Amino acid sequence: MLSKRFTLVYALLMAAVVTASNFLVQFPVTGSLFGIALGDLLTWGAFSYPVAFLITDLTNRQFGPSVARRVVFVGFVVGVALSFWLSAPRIAIASGTAFLIGQLLDISVFNELRRKSWWKAPLAASLIGTVLDTILFFSLAFAPLFAFLGANDEFAISAAPVLGVLALEAPRWVSWALGDLAVKIIVGVVLLLPYGALMNVLKPMPQGAAKTA
Repeated sequence: MLSKRFTLVYALLMAAVVTASNFLVQFPVTGSLFGIALGDLLTWGAFSYPVAFLITDLTNRQFGPSVARRVVFVGFVVGVALSFWLSAPRIAIASGTAFLIGQLLDISVFNELRRKSWWKAPLAASLIGTVLDTILFFSLAFAPLFAFLGANDEFAISAAPVLGVLALEAPRWVSWALGDLAVKIIVGVVLLLPYGALMNVLKPMPQGAAKTA
C-alpha cells in the first residue's frame, strides 16, 4: 500500500514536471546578460526539467528500479498526452522520446552506483541521462532532418552566433541545446541538496516489501 501511494504521488509529480517543461521549452529566456542575448541560449524548460531526474532518483532510492520504471512510464504517458494539448505535436513527440530513453538510462546508472557514496549515484545518473535527453530532444524537436515529425520552427533553425558570442554561427537550436544543457547540469548539481536532505526521510525499503506493498 505504501509503495502504491508513493508511486501515485511520484507519477503525478513527474507528469506535472514533464508537462510544464514541454510548455516552457517553447519560450526562449528574454533579456541579455553581459551583452549576450539569452534568447539565443536558453528556454525556460531548462530550469524545470532537472526536477524529473530528482523524482526518478528518489523513487529508485526508496523503492528500487522496478517501481522507478513504473513511475517513469506513468509520467511518460500522462505527460505526453497533456503535452499534445499544451504544445506542438512535434515538441510532445520529441519530449516523450527523449524523456523515456533518458530516464530509463538514469535508472540503470543509478542502480549500478547505488552502493557508492550517497551523491555519486544521483549525480552520475542525472548527468548522463541529461546529456542524452538534451541531444535527443533538441534534435527531434528542431533539426530540419526530423521535419517529418512536424513543421520546422523558423526562429529555431535560423543562424545565430553559437552561444550568442562566438564568431561561428549555427542554428539557434544548437545554442539552445548547449545553454539548456549547461543550466540543467548546474540545476542537477544544486538538486543534490534536496536529495541529500530527503535521504533520512525517504529511506530505502526492502525490495520484497517494495514489490508487495
